[in-house]
Amino acid sequence: MIYLDNAATTQMFEGGVDIYKKYACQSFFNPSAGYAQSIEIAKELNVARDKILNKLGSSKGNIIFTGGATESNNLAIMGSKRNGKWEYVFSVGEHPSVYNVARELESQGHIVHFVGLQENGQIDYNQLEKVLNSKTRLISVMHSSNETGAINDLRLVDKIRKDKSPQALLHVDGVQAFCKLEYRIDDYNIDLYTISAHKFHGPKGVGALYVRNCASLKNIVFGGGQENGYRSGTENVPGIMSMVYAIENIDVKQNYRRVKELNKKLKEIFSKDENISYVNGNNPYVISFGFAGVNGETLMRALENEGIIVGTGSACSAKKAGNRILENCGLSKDKVKTHIRISFDFNQTIDQIEEAGEIILKTYHNLLEKVK
Repeated sequence: MIYLDNAATTQMFEGGVDIYKKYACQSFFNPSAGYAQSIEIAKELNVARDKILNKLGSSKGNIIFTGGATESNNLAIMGSKRNGKWEYVFSVGEHPSVYNVARELESQGHIVHFVGLQENGQIDYNQLEKVLNSKTRLISVMHSSNETGAINDLRLVDKIRKDKSPQALLHVDGVQAFCKLEYRIDDYNIDLYTISAHKFHGPKGVGALYVRNCASLKNIVFGGGQENGYRSGTENVPGIMSMVYAIENIDVKQNYRRVKELNKKLKEIFSKDENISYVNGNNPYVISFGFAGVNGETLMRALENEGIIVGTGSACSAKKAGNRILENCGLSKDKVKTHIRISFDFNQTIDQIEEAGEIILKTYHNLLEKVK
């Protein structure tokens, strides 16, 4: 099997499994308890926070541990909500765990603006500038698209915010960027930033929310007051520690170079066929390819039989018709249906990509013959 759906999830590092077992079976103590073993675990959690801050490129701020990206995004958005006639701004290209929270805000009677996308998948910066004003409370913009690989210009977003809405908070869903792209969030003046462990070889069910100033946030889960009151519930210590293990064992710069080569190789293989197109996102880890004349889901199923695993878009939306992101990049509904998503991992080789590319081409042409 050649797995090319790494934007959906990644294989956990074996070393991380050992770390998980250690904190599940040996150092299993509850960090909120008062005896020495628990106090030691609480100290280790604080060290873990510092390591995440360092990887994010922040010299300040706080890390709140959560159950994953969906919870982090909900906490960032709903925790930023305030009474009064505030307005909230989102791009239409957001992951469902942001987009559907925006829709919930709208259903509650809040003023919500959705900013469109350019053909390359990036947010429409001109439209963003037009909707921001003195009443904007929160701007939520994805760092890198899980559908197209488009990377938004966060420096430009921050500049527009400073010019039009200096009081607004900036939330960034960084799930497809963290541990994949080189950056420092301090350079973008980000207030809230979401990460998810299983996207970078950590375990599922654990993530974190970076918060520059906790005074800007309110808790949305009530209970025992863990995570300084911002996220009640006993911390998932095994998950957190294995997440940090993954962070420490990822060389972002080296991995980026390797994945860029994989991306280039697959595009070269597909360039043999003028009926294959792609959305030109600039994150090499993710590409959305269109195969004219063939339904993307049909191609995905056929490839599975050949030992090639690809996706058709966000795993959270796999059972829903259409694709909001691709349609907002200007693709017709018929063209959207022909797309599959291919997402790489740095552990893969050029040989594997060459093999996968040739199998995909062959399978595509076989399907084309059947529909003629």
